[in-house]
Amino acid sequence: MEAKKKILVVDDERGLAKIIRLNLEQDGFEVVEANNGTQAMEKLRTTLPDLILLDVMMPDIDGFTVLKMIREIGNIPVIMLTAKGQEEDKVKGLELGADDYVTKPFSPRELTSRIRAVLRRGSFSKDEESGQIVVDDRLTIDFGKHEVWVEGELVQLRPTEYRLLYHLVQNAGWVLTHDQILNKVWGYEYEDEPHYVRLYINYLRKKIEVDPSDPQYILTERGIGYRFVDYKRKNS
Repeated sequence: MEAKKKILVVDDERGLAKIIRLNLEQDGFEVVEANNGTQAMEKLRTTLPDLILLDVMMPDIDGFTVLKMIREIGNIPVIMLTAKGQEEDKVKGLELGADDYVTKPFSPRELTSRIRAVLRRGSFSKDEESGQIVVDDRLTIDFGKHEVWVEGELVQLRPTEYRLLYHLVQNAGWVLTHDQILNKVWGYEYEDEPHYVRLYINYLRKKIEVDPSDPQYILTERGIGYRFVDYKRKNS
């Protein structure tokens, strides 16, 4: 039997944290609670969760600061819980390394769906692994080892960035529409979140392009989607 996925719920609203725990346990997850940022970091080290639900507004250390601390440790998936629907708060969380956000109030079904989607994105299946790909003298990718080398240096990508890069590279030379990218990388749960594609394309460009404002690898097909440069034809 597959081990239960462990979720760390970090929220200073104890009543809400309890409701989340009960619903997630009913859906087959193991749940650990923390009621502030300090507890969250302690539980992270002692329980080793598979995913963290992290509230933004907390009394001792705010969620954004906790997220920075988490990212100094590793790439464990993080979903931000926010009472604000403002675009800048959502973008800030994603910029700092969050994998997703859910705006309060949310339904148990929505939350479970988002958790499963993020966990699904966090792992490559055997079908998604491949050997080393030499794009050019500057960029080398090995999806099997989860390694991207730019000018001889290893570049750290988050799980979602790997999946996005994988699908772009596997379809090199072909245009992927915004909807196709959303479905392949994030899943059907994100059909109403088109801004994710734009944000993560920008993240990738900052990490692999010489000049992100004049990309040579990830090309924009205006009004349609994105295309990875046809490196096979280029290298033939």
